[in-house]
Order: sequence, then C-alpha cells, then structure tokens
Amino acid sequence: MIERLVPASVATASTRADLDPVELFPAEVRSLGRAVEKRRHEFLTGRACARRALAQLGLAPVAIPNGERGEPRWPTGVVGSITHCRGYRGCAVARAGELRSVGIDAEVDEPLPDGVLESVAFGRELELVAATGADVCLDRLLFSAKEAIYKAWFPLARRWLGFEDVELTIDVGAGTFAAELLVPGPVVDASRLTRFEGRWCAEDGVLATAVVV
Repeated sequence: MIERLVPASVATASTRADLDPVELFPAEVRSLGRAVEKRRHEFLTGRACARRALAQLGLAPVAIPNGERGEPRWPTGVVGSITHCRGYRGCAVARAGELRSVGIDAEVDEPLPDGVLESVAFGRELELVAATGADVCLDRLLFSAKEAIYKAWFPLARRWLGFEDVELTIDVGAGTFAAELLVPGPVVDASRLTRFEGRWCAEDGVLATAVVV
C-alpha cells in the first residue's frame, strides 16, 4: 500500500504478517528494552522492513535505534519512516539529497475508541469526520494523516506538533489530504513550511497515509 503513495525515489518494504526476526544491533536492543511480546514483534518486523528498504538504496544493514521521541534514527544521508498496526507493517526511506523528510502511517480501518476523537479533531475537522457516504472511517483516516504529518514534521523541526496545531482537509475521491500549519513551521531550503500535503489509500481493512517533503 505505501508504495502507491510515495514517489519513485522512495524505497518501501511492507508486510501483512510478522517477518522472521532480524539480528538486532546493540543500539537497537537498547531501544527495544523490556518490551512486551506484541511490541517486540512490531519492532523486529519494522526493522526487517527497514533493512529491505535500505537495501533498495544500496545500503548495508545498520543500527536503527529510537530517537528522543521514539522516532527511528536513520544513518547519515537517509530520511524515512516506519509504521505498524494490526495486520500491517511498513517502512519508507529515501536519500536526504533527494527528499527532506518522509512520514508514513498505517491504521486499522475502524472507528477511533470512544473519547479519542475529541483530542484529535477540532473545528471544521469535526464536520469533516461526521460526513456520511465515505467508504472508510474518516475519524481514523484523520488520525492517521496527522500521524504521518508529525513523522514528516519532527525531523525538520525537532519539536512537538500537537493534533491541534494543524487543520486537516481530506479529499475522499482523490485519495489526498492537506494540512495547514497553525504554528510556525520549520525553514526548509530557505522557505518556511506552512502546509503539508499527502496521499492515502485503504485496502483489506487497513488505512495507509504518506507525506513527503
């Protein structure tokens, strides 16, 4: 799914099931810590996807530990993102000389748990997710899009971006979304970012979103 949402310069790898465990580097072992079994499977399969995606760029396996906010720390010269949800694991990477950042997210295509929407959607977004006739759960799609946006934002800004700090619009028919930043964005190539644009798709009970800068 992810490969349909990103340009050809982005290398991707994904799976619907847990892959055979990869041998972790010491820094990755420290990042995993004493995680529960479910988290271990997610981490190991996510790193297996990352190894496969990096290989498409001609890069040998390297340690991909977690950073300060849990983000993967890519080798120098690489940007990318990892995602996992029930029934899907994926990774997308690119060379930093071609793209500035990549953010991907996958979520199960089902309504958000009670009480979550109020902390995710605001203003006109609440009207958007209340719209009828869509073939996907719009509240979950909005959540996923904001997660992908944050993953693209953080490597550039190195600071938090809350759900309330962007205003999202979704084009259901076109499979696209856009987000206006409500806080000052990072400066990229001498221009301040004011918005993010992305693409999404749904297949077999899973929603996938991607943002490329």
